[in-house]
Amino acid sequence: MFSKTCKYGIRAVIFIASESLHNRRVGIKDIAERIDSPQAFTAKILQTLVRNEIIRSVKGVGGGFEIPAENLAKIKLSQIVTAIDGEDIFTKCGLGLTHCSDEHPCPIHNKFKFIKVKLTVMLEGTTLEELALGIKTEDTFLRY
Repeated sequence: MFSKTCKYGIRAVIFIASESLHNRRVGIKDIAERIDSPQAFTAKILQTLVRNEIIRSVKGVGGGFEIPAENLAKIKLSQIVTAIDGEDIFTKCGLGLTHCSDEHPCPIHNKFKFIKVKLTVMLEGTTLEELALGIKTEDTFLRY
């Protein structure tokens, strides 16, 4: 459902958020290693996330990536998905048809419409703080 880039982006942001709970910035090498992603690929994803103001990049000694603590409860999972994959997951046809609508539905339109609504509710109702706290308490994991 999400692109590979988006999956890595979500994992990277969750890791950065979990470190931000401890007031720590993290470097590209640590992020790529923690989310099991190639470093160059991770760097491109992080650039997109910085441009979309999801994460912040601090240059120089002691620099790295962070999310200000006050933003953790404000940033929704939907913002990350939209920043990387765009709005397509919320609006486009499940089969990729250009002309799919309630009036002219594809074979899975009505079933997929229900899934898109549920997905939207989940993505809009999930904050970075919630996801980062799961990592902090070790109730959830980014790697196996």
